[in-house]
Amino acid sequence: MIARYTRQEMGRVWSEENKFQKWLDVELAATETLVEAGIVPRQAAAKLRERARIDVARINEIEAKVRHDLIAFTIAVQEAVGDPEAARWLHYGLTSNDVVDTAQALLVRDASKLIEKGIARFGEILEKRAWEFKDTPEIGRTHGIHAEPITFGLKIANWYAENRRDAARFEAAAREMAVGKISGAVGTCTHLGPEIEQKICARLGLATAPITSQVIERDRHAQYLAALAIVAASLERVALEIRHLQRTEVREVEEPFGGEQRGSSAMPHKRNPVSSEQICGLARVVRANSLAGAENIALWHERDISHSSVERVILPDSTILVDYMLHRTTEIVANMKVFPDRMLRNLDATHGLVFSGQMLQDLVEHGAPREDAYKWVQSHAMAAWESETSFRDRIAADTNVRKYLDEKALAHTFDLKRQLRAVDAIFGRVFGRNAPEAKSSSAR
Repeated sequence: MIARYTRQEMGRVWSEENKFQKWLDVELAATETLVEAGIVPRQAAAKLRERARIDVARINEIEAKVRHDLIAFTIAVQEAVGDPEAARWLHYGLTSNDVVDTAQALLVRDASKLIEKGIARFGEILEKRAWEFKDTPEIGRTHGIHAEPITFGLKIANWYAENRRDAARFEAAAREMAVGKISGAVGTCTHLGPEIEQKICARLGLATAPITSQVIERDRHAQYLAALAIVAASLERVALEIRHLQRTEVREVEEPFGGEQRGSSAMPHKRNPVSSEQICGLARVVRANSLAGAENIALWHERDISHSSVERVILPDSTILVDYMLHRTTEIVANMKVFPDRMLRNLDATHGLVFSGQMLQDLVEHGAPREDAYKWVQSHAMAAWESETSFRDRIAADTNVRKYLDEKALAHTFDLKRQLRAVDAIFGRVFGRNAPEAKSSSAR
């Protein structure tokens, strides 16, 4: 992944230096486990632990000749050890993918910890801002058209609930990836045996895949990449909503805009939602990578190499991008400007049309035939919409409606607080607690 989207900690996880270090961790764990089994001399293992070093440049130099990265790695490490008697025990009983797949599990585990922290931090910000705007009225939109009143806090609470599901999904997928294998060239544990395999994996803090071919089966990786894609899609959902709400005609929310930031080389007035657009664009890459992950599941017989080149791209890139996207989206939501007055103006822009559903329900509740009531309400709603006049005034002047609803009942129909009376209960379900001490923002 290009440096533009690579945060420092995640970049270190996927560095060449760290990849080879994880390979060495697996090799040394295997050697030291074999010491305990009485197979490898203790002195040889001690020298390997003391002298084995990673030299990325030397590994790459050797790989250019041998065209096999794991062999290049073992040659370079043996050179660093400098003792043929000790060096001969490096990679004893192992095949390449015993090292590569098990080390990859270690890399993914480290990357996953960073992503889990990012998901948790984003959830904290969503929770904070949801409570802040719990009682801030806003028009709810379906198909992009005004529907019924909501609050902006409800919108953010909805994002928070999805964030919690993302956390659970991702943690489960990461757990499925935290397995190693030391089962040999076709998965039969021929050379070291199942008990040694289990002990090596345990030494590394990994579970042991109960059965493998030469590689750990790639359904685990596909699930992991799919979980990353869903996290990315959830972030895109938030970013897309902010983009819509920032449109000039709407202007209910605005993503942060720096003091020296410029929106256009030609139009000085522009304040574009570029960060949110970036999130939406990067989500496409993560989604595409998840498809490649699914295509890696089917391999020839006990192993081919078609998945390997793909994973060198999609595992680092997907985790790097999701880590970046979580950080950026958290910044956006934490610092976005919210305009409650504009939300209220937009809610009132259709002159009461947003209460048409409540009007229909109240008429039926007071005895009006549903089909008749629907026709009365729709007729006045369409006329008010076309003429941009008051829906309430039209309804109040209709003798059919007044047979069932008096002035007090009409006032109840058009009561915004009535529309939002379940907000507290919904928040209780989402967050499992009452409001924090800080008061929420409200326009009414």
